[in-house]
Amino acid sequence: MKQAWQQYLKIIQQVVKPALGCTEPIAAAYAAAVAARALGCEPERLAVVVSDNLYKNSMGVYVPGTGRIGLAIAAAAGAIGGKADAGLEVLAAITPEQVARAQSLIDAGAVLVSRTEAPEFIYCRVTVSGHDEQGEEHSAEVTLCGGHTRIVEQRRDGEVTFAADPAQSGATGAICDGVDISIAAIHEFATQVEFEQIRFILQASELNGRLSDEGMSHPYGLEIGRTMQQNIQAGLIGEDVMNRIVMRTAAASDARMGGASLPAMSNFGSGNQGIAATIPVVVIAERYGASEEQLARALIMSHLGAIYIKSHYPPLSAFCGNTVTSAAAAMAMVYLAGGSFEQSCHAIQNVLSDSAGMVCDGAKASCAMKVSTSSSAAVRGFLMALNSHSVSGQGIVAGNVEQTIRNVGQMVKDGMAATDSTIIDIMSA
Repeated sequence: MKQAWQQYLKIIQQVVKPALGCTEPIAAAYAAAVAARALGCEPERLAVVVSDNLYKNSMGVYVPGTGRIGLAIAAAAGAIGGKADAGLEVLAAITPEQVARAQSLIDAGAVLVSRTEAPEFIYCRVTVSGHDEQGEEHSAEVTLCGGHTRIVEQRRDGEVTFAADPAQSGATGAICDGVDISIAAIHEFATQVEFEQIRFILQASELNGRLSDEGMSHPYGLEIGRTMQQNIQAGLIGEDVMNRIVMRTAAASDARMGGASLPAMSNFGSGNQGIAATIPVVVIAERYGASEEQLARALIMSHLGAIYIKSHYPPLSAFCGNTVTSAAAAMAMVYLAGGSFEQSCHAIQNVLSDSAGMVCDGAKASCAMKVSTSSSAAVRGFLMALNSHSVSGQGIVAGNVEQTIRNVGQMVKDGMAATDSTIIDIMSA
């Protein structure tokens, strides 16, 4: 296997993984669980310090298994009942009794949450303290930086017990640094690599498909998927490919943001973006009668394409990442429809032209609306591309897809920092 292909597989396996609940509050739950394990006694107090962006993405989203919103319950539940070895599924086995104990800590004022200026957009430091059987007080501290489960330091009773090598960044935003990768290379890899090497990506279809079924079957969040289904049944809209994709994708996001106790296959630290990279591709695969192998190749194209485009800007920002994720999904749809590589590039250009202005104002139930918006843009972009229609040389969309991707990265990094700060100020007022 080509060395670059081995790197691609490593990248996918690093950042396409199951996650239970929104990854920002879950990062706090994970840090708290690791700290509580190191503490060795019952946690009595917690202090949670996070970056502005992690704070923003935790303010309005339900924490699975708790029926509650926010960082305080996420961290307290992680400390009381989280499984430190489970990564982003840290709260998968949380019980009602443990949730009640976590809430009692919050009610007693023993869980403090604050924001800080941080070296990375993803930053979380959790300190837990308590007394052992002899009455002696102990503390344990875990710091995450640069990734939702990337521990850079651990302390117990003030002493450093672990420190990551500063020479090894490991930060999510640097995932593609030094890797020979492009849209053309991703397309070649996805279509030519041995099927057995990428079969694992089919789990994305299974996990995100279950979330979609859950969102269609039960009332979560804004019930966007269920509302569309009701209007199809009422004859107000038809169940065409566009509406089916939007309905099924939004339903998965409804469930995820509404606190369903089912994991999503995330992409680049986002469950919603994992959903947006998966469900539209699966629906198109069904429409064209694609084989299991073709679906796997399309999912690799979608997920790796999204990772590559997102590597050009910070992992948390004022830019809604569903836009570029849906652009990558549109590329994969073209492949499933038998389109050319050139048409796949057209699809990316079209979607980025359509929805690149969508901002991120935190994780919450209405994220399902943004998922539905970007997914509908993916279908439009895909259908235009199949007819060889493409946006080119207009606005931030350049004459070729690679320059467009660089333009998006520049727009987010250089142009949206003030937007991000303003959004956070508005939400925190």
